[in-house]
Amino acid sequence: MRKNITHNFGKLYEPLKAFVIYREPQEKNVYVEAFDMDKNGKPINAHPLSLQESISLAKALDTSEDLQTGFLDPVGLMPKNVLYINRGRNAFALWQTPAQKVRLLFKDDLGIPNGEAYIPPMVWKASRTTLYVYALYTDEPVSLTSTLHKAPYFNIYADGKVCLGTVSIQIPKECGLEEFMRQWQIYFFNSFFSHTLGGVSPVKGNIVQLWKKLIGTDEPFPADNLIPFKTTVKDLIK
Repeated sequence: MRKNITHNFGKLYEPLKAFVIYREPQEKNVYVEAFDMDKNGKPINAHPLSLQESISLAKALDTSEDLQTGFLDPVGLMPKNVLYINRGRNAFALWQTPAQKVRLLFKDDLGIPNGEAYIPPMVWKASRTTLYVYALYTDEPVSLTSTLHKAPYFNIYADGKVCLGTVSIQIPKECGLEEFMRQWQIYFFNSFFSHTLGGVSPVKGNIVQLWKKLIGTDEPFPADNLIPFKTTVKDLIK
């Protein structure tokens, strides 16, 4: 008498699609043919792989840990200051912050006292390990064509990437979107600014004198001191 052991089986997966990849002899060009599956699991309806099928296949094959852990998932509704999220293998988030007063820290040899000052509106682009920052001329809503400006701080490369120095960045793989943005802003503003990179001031005029003038006051950041990039917001999401 046969024993029923089906209860020991794992999840049952029904065949859905089949793909055959053809290649021209001695050539690199390939052609992908897709098949639907009938109720008996036999391939039918052969047809060229469609764009939608390609997208679905790419998503199914993406085994990125970031996608598996809910990395960059919002807790609730999408925060209004979020501009863009890339959930692929090189996951990153793009967000905006308004002009605001923050506490800034400076190395002693700069001669700038630590303290609070107003900063311009900013655009942030960050992955788990890298951070780019940019300034905006106004607090107006950002569009794809919005012009970016150099962030008026020390320790920033010409392309906007932040030199993290010896700062140990520890963004968890399961970090949600709101916490991700909060942690990066803490890392940035709790690090000591020390020097300009490339020997070029990121603002019009003397950056040291500018921050000496602003620290400890209620003066808004002088937007006319910002240096515009040729880069736009659209360039950040490519």
